[in-house]
Amino acid sequence: MHTIAIDIGGTKFTMAVFAGDRMVRRESRATNREGGSEWMLARIAEIGKGWCGEFPVERCGIGFGGPVDWPTQRVTLSTHVGGWTGVDLPGFVRAELGVPVVMDNDANVGALGEGIWGAGRGKRPLFYMTLSTGIGGGILTEHGLYRGADSYAGEIGHLTVRPDGPDCLCGSNGCFERMCCGLWLERDYGKPARELLDDPAFVERYVVDLARGLKAGIMLLNPARIVIGGGIPKAGERLFGPLRAELGRQITAWSRARVDVVPAELEDDSVLWGALELAREAK
Repeated sequence: MHTIAIDIGGTKFTMAVFAGDRMVRRESRATNREGGSEWMLARIAEIGKGWCGEFPVERCGIGFGGPVDWPTQRVTLSTHVGGWTGVDLPGFVRAELGVPVVMDNDANVGALGEGIWGAGRGKRPLFYMTLSTGIGGGILTEHGLYRGADSYAGEIGHLTVRPDGPDCLCGSNGCFERMCCGLWLERDYGKPARELLDDPAFVERYVVDLARGLKAGIMLLNPARIVIGGGIPKAGERLFGPLRAELGRQITAWSRARVDVVPAELEDDSVLWGALELAREAK
């Protein structure tokens, strides 16, 4: 059985074809933010139709980089690319490709991917956090994804970690995302995150806010493991060593909650593998 998986992020989108449990095609393109949703929808249709002509595709799973209303399967919004509010993305893809389609936000889908195929195998509850253009979170329990009453569970990016901090795109200030995501790091410091993380002095400062956000997740959820995906965790131990040390300093003294924080094993493909599982579960 062939499945198309789609990962829509703030700076790029990626698509893949799976033949059973094997990825046989993969394509990634930079996002044209000025083109908005219309530009991306056209590219998705173009690539998807080409693959449907080559493979017997039977289903499609999507991870979208922003809040998704799970019951209605509509995009709530994207804070990074315009034109997505209320879009029936599964309906569009279904009409273009002629296959069943299911969608969730990319952090939930990433949690599913890492929980089944990656660094979260056998670890429940699992908290997956995407740390890239923005910050999002997904919670995977023994019973599957936990989405909350209104599809908003896991939105750790908009916890306040600095009450006196700068304004965030969400309208609040000092949010976890505002202080730690790639978009704002580059705007604030004039360098991409990968360059900033080469500086140990910067990392020592950076992990203070990063640990504050993760502490909230640890104290609230007591996860068996936290897996962090996205571009920033590719710094590896340059980031995770200082981060674990800072978490050790910040975690409440009497707490015996485990501090098990690791980078995503599937790296850029966590959401693609999760989209495969999402499509399978929806059959």
